Amino acid sequence: MRFVHLESIDDERVSAYVNLTEIQLRNRLEPAKGLFIAESPKVIDRALAAGREPISLLVEEQWIDGMGDEFSYIDEHWGPDVPVYVASPDQLKRLTGYRLHRGALSAMRRWPLPSVAQVCAGATRVAVMENIVDHTNVGALMRSAAALDVDAVLVTPSCGDPLYRRAARVSMGTVFQIPWTRIGGEDKHYWPFKGIDELKELGFTTVAMALEDDSISLDELTRRLDNDPAEADHIDRLALIFGTEGDGLSHHTIARADLTVKIPMAHGVDSLNVAASSAVAFYATRPHRA
Repeated sequence: MRFVHLESIDDERVSAYVNLTEIQLRNRLEPAKGLFIAESPKVIDRALAAGREPISLLVEEQWIDGMGDEFSYIDEHWGPDVPVYVASPDQLKRLTGYRLHRGALSAMRRWPLPSVAQVCAGATRVAVMENIVDHTNVGALMRSAAALDVDAVLVTPSCGDPLYRRAARVSMGTVFQIPWTRIGGEDKHYWPFKGIDELKELGFTTVAMALEDDSISLDELTRRLDNDPAEADHIDRLALIFGTEGDGLSHHTIARADLTVKIPMAHGVDSLNVAASSAVAFYATRPHRA
């Protein structure tokens, strides 16, 4: 590793780390330069283990001694010339706009996302995030999907980026472990029209998670997953679709999905946060429930 102690936060070499709290800046910077920012040693570890290439690191001075394993791994797999920019806590706060609790960041190279068919090959249970824009919810859903053995996650063109710093951190780095891709790429007209058709062509029963009058219960969904494959209503491959904060799933999605499923609510609660509802659905539909 090449250790470079910062003398000024205006150093152009750390420009990728500046103003990370400004979503508009990240939208411009990341696609143009093909980078994403991994925050905290745990997230960096999981990104490295998944083969993601580090461009540089920005580390608070007091964290240097505790990151020897990461530095050795990078030296072994990417050579000794990857720079580690060393900063004081005050410099880091001024650079990023907030106080880091895990004093390490890494700028890493993005990779070409696979096709939906590639991600879903061999999958029996996938999750779809429709237009979820809160990065905390994106990261929480990715973490639950990984923990509860979902095979893959698909994000729609208008959904938040799972590689945004906060989303990746909330996911605890599982965004680098569970297969995922963007269904329809950047074509905002692809979902739900062509997107749901693509899932059906791949053999998935599409399930809109929504509180509609004709929704079946989550228990009924699991019954159809567990019944004899010869039964007419048996479900073999399942695609669970979760909607955006506030508005939920679009009417077009609900109309085109094979089924609409609800989690029954009590005490006048109208719905669960998407991070909570997805975790409940993943747990209920997990393989080998018996």
